[in-house]
Amino acid sequence: MCGILGLWSHDDVAERLIYGMATLQHRGQDAAGAVTFDGMFHVKKGEGLVSQVFAEKHLERLRGSAGLGHVRYATMGTTDEIDAQPQYVNYPYGLAMVHNGNVVNFSAVRDTLYTRYHRLVDTSNDVALLLYTFAAHLEQRDLADLSTDDLFECVRATQADVEGAYSVISIIANRGMLAFTDPHGIRPLSIAARGDGDVAIASESSSFDYLGYRMRGDLAPGEAVFVDADMTLHRDQGLRRERAFCVFEYIYFAREDSIVQGRLVADERVRMGQALARAVRDAGVTPDVVIDVPASGYFFASALAEALGVPYRRGLAKNAHVGRSFITATQKRRERLVRQKLNPIRNVVSGKRVAVVDDSIVRGTTSRHLVALLREAGAREVIMVSAAPPIRFPCIYGIDMSPHEELVAAHCDLERVRASLGADALVYQSLDALQELYRDLPCCYACFDGRYPTGHTRETLSELAREKDRSQRS
Repeated sequence: MCGILGLWSHDDVAERLIYGMATLQHRGQDAAGAVTFDGMFHVKKGEGLVSQVFAEKHLERLRGSAGLGHVRYATMGTTDEIDAQPQYVNYPYGLAMVHNGNVVNFSAVRDTLYTRYHRLVDTSNDVALLLYTFAAHLEQRDLADLSTDDLFECVRATQADVEGAYSVISIIANRGMLAFTDPHGIRPLSIAARGDGDVAIASESSSFDYLGYRMRGDLAPGEAVFVDADMTLHRDQGLRRERAFCVFEYIYFAREDSIVQGRLVADERVRMGQALARAVRDAGVTPDVVIDVPASGYFFASALAEALGVPYRRGLAKNAHVGRSFITATQKRRERLVRQKLNPIRNVVSGKRVAVVDDSIVRGTTSRHLVALLREAGAREVIMVSAAPPIRFPCIYGIDMSPHEELVAAHCDLERVRASLGADALVYQSLDALQELYRDLPCCYACFDGRYPTGHTRETLSELAREKDRSQRS
């Protein structure tokens, strides 16, 4: 899972681009990068946060009225600078690209690029597959007389070749900015405008609020948009299959102030919290107080408390200078961050039956630590509540939930998971209840039920695990 931003403007974009990337920092903390264009590409990228990679001097260096930004959470490839985005090629025209998602037929695309198009993929970052595949289709066209329809046909050919989840933004030198999504629309991408034609495209709408753009909507599954040199916006419905939007965007990844698929994320979390009330009642537990795991648990917990008629309190203090433990690359670092970032407020929990609500329980690292912390702070009982159903299957579309053996609910029933966490009770959101909330928005629930929209098998999962292991050892 990553955050991407593209700006096509009349003016220099460097300052807006870097500032806009910072608004997407919650989507990736491994690396950050930007490219601008003013007749040639100017690139700056590195490991770490936006504030660590970019300094004032880079504003002058990143000249141009077109730019792409990327914050990275590595699920394939290394966390080294060589695998950071953006990436670019000088032919045809000059193409720079950023993407969010995960290619699932990595080996097949890499082999095709070499045997058919004689391109050697020298990075384990799958944006290279999208970039080189699109470039290979583009160079088959009449480059001296390229039409917008030609571009859209190249997008459709790329979508046919590359399987998985992806949202893509690309600068085509001296011609325009192109964006497209995978045929299932698994990953989000929104478009906005301001002034006399300036266009922004981003993973989340909250970036537009900070930058002063007005949102114009989300890209549909498989849709492509192209902003040409005259600032004219062209749209095309590319290759489209059954919609399968990632429901985890609402549960965890997206910011609460973002509008995703026409829905405010904060409102969606309130609805999930209200649905949790039935699961808590069915479990026969009655908390004295409901607290959240900050910050993503707030709306679930406050809505649950209201529905149950019990007090909601902020029972855990968070160190704001520690990153998101879920998107940290290694288990050892995750455990260290969990210890650093949360501390109980004793007077809120001491002597009480405490329901602590988290967005999800994946590996159990955070939950296990929280149960111990709350007991040490004097909680009489600790009830762990997950706003997401049990996660039993690895995500192959860009969320680092693999390997399968790390998923605490994949091999254990409810009682064994509860015991492993050390909680007095454990309550999960019902998958049926979650699906009922989105009966009008077809979503991907593969991490809960194992039904992958791209239809992949155990062999594909094994190949992806091998590819990830190989890239991390390289």
